[in-house]
Amino acid sequence: MPLPPASPPKATVSLHPTAPTDAASLPTLATDTLTAEQSDPATLGWMTGAPPAASQLIRFDTGDSYRFPQLRWSFSHFRQFGPTANVSRQAAVPRMLPRAERDDIDALPFTPLFAATPMTWAASLQANYTDGIVVLHRGRVVYERYFGALKPHGQHIAMSVTKSFMGTLAATLVTQAALDDQATVAHYVPELAASGFATATVRDLLDMTTAIQYSEDYANPQAEIFDYVRAGNVAPRPADYQGPDNFYAFMQSIRPQGDHGAAFAYKTINTDVLAWVLRRITGQTMTEYLSTQLWAPLGMEQDAYFTIDNQGTEFTGGGLNTGLRDLARFGELMRNHGALGNKQIIPSAVVADIQRGGDREKFKSGGYVLLPGWSYRDMWWITHNAHGAYMARGVHGQAIYIDPLAEMVIARYASHPIAANAGLDPTSLPAYHALAQHLMENPT
Repeated sequence: MPLPPASPPKATVSLHPTAPTDAASLPTLATDTLTAEQSDPATLGWMTGAPPAASQLIRFDTGDSYRFPQLRWSFSHFRQFGPTANVSRQAAVPRMLPRAERDDIDALPFTPLFAATPMTWAASLQANYTDGIVVLHRGRVVYERYFGALKPHGQHIAMSVTKSFMGTLAATLVTQAALDDQATVAHYVPELAASGFATATVRDLLDMTTAIQYSEDYANPQAEIFDYVRAGNVAPRPADYQGPDNFYAFMQSIRPQGDHGAAFAYKTINTDVLAWVLRRITGQTMTEYLSTQLWAPLGMEQDAYFTIDNQGTEFTGGGLNTGLRDLARFGELMRNHGALGNKQIIPSAVVADIQRGGDREKFKSGGYVLLPGWSYRDMWWITHNAHGAYMARGVHGQAIYIDPLAEMVIARYASHPIAANAGLDPTSLPAYHALAQHLMENPT
């Protein structure tokens, strides 16, 4: 969801993490960047008043809703900036999460990557501009906090965590033999037969190994990602805009570049092409399909919603907005191998496939220096650590972290000034692992 930079920004605003090439190139905040406390939306008074004063107003058409510190408010209010489609929990009775809250987590110490001085769990939440975080241990809420504009009854944009929902739904259809992951994209979507996606397989989409002329280099104002988000109504268009008017039109314009399946290259557009395939297979919109397959069966607490383009097509690469506890419910479903009690919502084979991970050699080509030994499978990030942890990840700090060995799920929403997860991983990843160790050593 970036805007082309007119000048070098203090903090990058974008759709997904740009991988640093070495530790020295990790993104850092400018010294004058407001802290989490200083940038608290309530403190700054964003969008207060009727109407808000010019100094408190946040607008979509100017790009303000994607700029820091305004994004600390807008990430919890995306529905106010454009059209959306509702993901209904239908008439299902909300399934309440049991609670067993603990008072020994805030003081938990850990040492961030590349640091010599320990930090506490509570301090890490402020360092990472956390908007809300829920920790489940053995299915019970042991920790829950909200900051800034996000409230327990509110919704927050999931960014690229959205991809993991879509990947899981697609992998389910593969397991059920309703979708052939070795078939080409053009087989399911003939409209893409003349595009760079034509000979890519569904598996290439799922594992981000397509080879197309498409860049998500946010330092380059000419990168295709900027054209993509404008076409999809995700970012404002200039007055003289004459590009594609919707996601479908843009996807058809993509040209090939290289050999599909050769290397991992994270591209948001792959998820939206996958969603086009799923619409053909299911005969449903992704709003309807997510409702029937997950939101209603899981007894979600709140409806969710997608941002949509000018044709009503959902932005499945990063436009899902949910309540925080519902994000945790999805993580807990995955931790339980797709089962909710005695009901199998997602085939256990899907979860097992995700946990095994993807091709670690291909993943190296992504250049993620903070994720050595990781892989990518079915639009999930796999750590391959001793605990078998895996993640859904989105820019500015959105995350689901599942640690099967520790029986722990963490769901976090955030609004960090730096889009790239490389700006948060040095603090977040060791914090998550330290908490997993703590819960294993001190069960309740």
